[in-house]
Order: sequence, then structure tokens, then C-alpha cells
Amino acid sequence: MTPVVVTSDSQNVSYNGHSIKDKLNQMALDISKSVEIIEIMENYIESIRPEPAMRKQIDINYEIIDQSIIINEVRPAWNNPKEILYHGYAKATFVHNKNVWKIYWKRANLKWSSYKPNPTVNLLSDFLKIVDENEHACFKG
Repeated sequence: MTPVVVTSDSQNVSYNGHSIKDKLNQMALDISKSVEIIEIMENYIESIRPEPAMRKQIDINYEIIDQSIIINEVRPAWNNPKEILYHGYAKATFVHNKNVWKIYWKRANLKWSSYKPNPTVNLLSDFLKIVDENEHACFKG
């Protein structure tokens, strides 16, 4: 597990030397929860990314939007390799008043749908485990 080093001043917030100001500003959670989430996601993404030599053809990243985390497949457009496309395939949204994460998958119509076999989990790590197991082939084809 990568250790977390969070520093801040009036202008910058960084995580292990990388700016996270935008991620923290977008996330509607307290800072300690945000740092924990970023640590979990950074470690998870690093564990599933393809080898460095492949990352120009296909990569994995995540984004935080409000109270949601979206895991994306990143690849160049087939007809324009200079255009980079981000395809979200798994999403978790934190519901503060219930203290749970709602799980979503992206259907063929490109709309997010609740993951019916397990619509909520208590921990972000449980969401990531469900995505990895992909028991019903909803997340990764």
C-alpha cells in the first residue's frame, strides 16, 4: 500500500506530490474522507493498470465528480489516435445520510444503471471488489 503524504498551503493541496486540488474541490465530502478515498483509488488503479508500454493504447483511470467515483477505460479513438476517449464502466456514489455507496454500471445505451445483484455497499473497497469480480459481466464486458 502506498503511504499517503498530504500537504497543503493556501494555493495547493497535493497527494504524494501530485495535485489533488481539483479532485478535492469536486468532492462533496470532508477532507479526511476525501484523502482516504483518493488513497484507496490511487492504490487500486495502480494495481489494475496495464504495463507502461501498453498505456498509450489502453489505460485505466478514475475521476471524482461530486460524491461519485467513476472508473474509466482510456484509449485513443480508432479513427483519430490523437483523440483520447474516456469510457466509464463502473460508478459508486456515496449517499451521506445512509452512509453507503450505491453501485452503477453503464449499459449499452450509455446510461448508468443500478447494479441489481448488489446495489449498495458500506465500504469503497467492497465496491472495488465487486468490480474486480465482475460476476455478471456488467463492468468489463
